[in-house]
Amino acid sequence: MKVHSWMFRSVGEPFSWEEREEVPQINEVIVAVAGCGVCHTDLGFYFEEVPTRHPLPLVLGHEVSGTVVEAGPGAEEWLGRTVIVPAVIPCGSCPACLEGHASICPEQVFPGCDVHGGYGTHLRVPAHGLCPVDDLPPSLTLADLSVVADAVTTPYQAIHRSGLAAGDLAVFVGVGGVGGFGVQIASALGAHVVAIDVREDRLELLSKHGAELCLPVKDSNRRDLKKAVAAFAKKAGIPTWRWRIFETSGHVAGQELAFELLRHRSSLAIVGYTAEKISIRLSNLMAFDATVFGNWGCVPELYPAALDLIRKEKVQLLPFVEQRPLSTMNETFDEVHRGAAGRRVVLCPE
Repeated sequence: MKVHSWMFRSVGEPFSWEEREEVPQINEVIVAVAGCGVCHTDLGFYFEEVPTRHPLPLVLGHEVSGTVVEAGPGAEEWLGRTVIVPAVIPCGSCPACLEGHASICPEQVFPGCDVHGGYGTHLRVPAHGLCPVDDLPPSLTLADLSVVADAVTTPYQAIHRSGLAAGDLAVFVGVGGVGGFGVQIASALGAHVVAIDVREDRLELLSKHGAELCLPVKDSNRRDLKKAVAAFAKKAGIPTWRWRIFETSGHVAGQELAFELLRHRSSLAIVGYTAEKISIRLSNLMAFDATVFGNWGCVPELYPAALDLIRKEKVQLLPFVEQRPLSTMNETFDEVHRGAAGRRVVLCPE
């Protein structure tokens, strides 16, 4: 079938609206895009020369929801179904997948990096791992759910891997798209949540959606931030070995602060991405017997549980999501890159 997409041809060059032919192969589907979220990772590809695994030209976009309109051999059961397309699609059959390490599957498909992504009318992806949306929450559109593919499920997996339990301390450094949903998820699981960000409007919103303590980042107040977190934990009676810290800013200052928050037996998940190097005292890990781990996306089997939090209204999307026409692609990328967009933007084909 003929599809249209915004093509990324070179760094900084405006996206061009182009037509191409797509035919689903064995175990593949074509999804008519309802919405595609604009992610910090896409900005890295476009503005910062972070390399994609597929050579340019390429269609970006990995936060996708939509309806399956064509199916290749072996994928016919998906025809007509509404779905969320995982941002990371493991093969499901390699040794890494079979031994429980699907996040590092060497055959994984990352839409908008390995194959053409979702900034268009349609995309072709493997059927394996698709998350069905059989009962859409009445207050939401299918396009709203596109952010589940990364902004919701990525922090969900990081929280799951951290072992966060009710009564623990969860600290999120950077509460934009990913961190903001992380705050809600941790709160829904019963944790005491601290939100840290440079933007006070984000903190104000999250104070109504799960954050018990909101700390604005100001010039040279890193020591004050650490003291405030420690005082909050002490008042709540949370020992350091129940501290779970999540770096979700994707900026050097955020990553350095998150590392400095580590205490005895606490853990830090690196969820945000920056190509820049940071300066830390690595021996803190030894001295505190602490743990740091990275988190890459989310495995498809965790999607239903994350989606269930939305169905039960424990995680809210609408205050954090803004739909725009797909035709605003170039203007929207510029605005999001400048930090002028207040909410997670979802681009929707007209």
